[in-house]
Amino acid sequence: MLVEVVVAPYFETNCWILAVGPHSEAIIIDPGIGAVPSMPERIKAVLVNHKLKPIAAILTHGHLDHTFSVKPLADGYSIPALIHPQDRILLTQPGRALTPGGESEKLMASFGVSEFKEPESVREVIDGEKFSIAGLDLVVRQAPGHTKGSIVVEVNSEILLSGDVLFAGSIGRTDLPTGSANSMVTTLTEKILPLADEVIVLPGHGRQTTIGRERRSNPYLQERFLNGKQR
Repeated sequence: MLVEVVVAPYFETNCWILAVGPHSEAIIIDPGIGAVPSMPERIKAVLVNHKLKPIAAILTHGHLDHTFSVKPLADGYSIPALIHPQDRILLTQPGRALTPGGESEKLMASFGVSEFKEPESVREVIDGEKFSIAGLDLVVRQAPGHTKGSIVVEVNSEILLSGDVLFAGSIGRTDLPTGSANSMVTTLTEKILPLADEVIVLPGHGRQTTIGRERRSNPYLQERFLNGKQR
C-alpha cells in the first residue's frame, strides 16, 4: 500500500494520501489549512509524483484544521467528500464546534474568511458502513468524543485512520463544543482497544504508531484512566 502524508502548515494536521500503489486511484484524508502553497497545490504535487487519481476525500471530523481545504480539493477533482452526518453541519458552520474567539476563528479572520460552503458532492457515512474504494476495503466506525460525528476508518484491516481520536501517546481533546469526555472513554473502550496490536495508526496529528504500542504505553488507554473517568 502507498501511504503519503502532507502536513498542513497550520495546526500541523496530517493529510494522508492512500492508494494500492503508484499509477492507481487514491483517497485523501483531512485536507487542512495551508496558505502559499495551498494544501490542494501541495497534495497535487504528491498525486502527480506517484501518478495517482484521487476519487474521494474523507473527513474524520468537522474541525476546520481538517476540513478547510476540502471544497477546493474536492470540487477541483470532481470527487465527493465523505463525512459523518452529525458533523456535516460543520462544513458550513464550523463555529459550532469551536471555542468563540479561539485560534481557528482568529486565523480565519486573518485570512478574511467569513463564509463556508460544502463541496459540490458530499456523501454521508455512518457507523459500521463497509465499502471498497480505490482498491481499498474500508470500514467506518463512529467514534464520538472529540466531536459528535468523529469517525475512525479501518483500511484493509491493516491501518486505522484515527483522526483526532487517538494519537501517539495521547488522545484528542474533549473540551470543545460537541466534544464529550464520557463519549471518548466509550470510544476508546469499544472502538479502539478491540483492534489488533499490529494495526498501524495514522493519526490526525503527530507521528504514526500502532495499536499495540498505544495499548502498552498510552496513558489514556490504561484501566486507571478508562475506569477512573467520571461518567
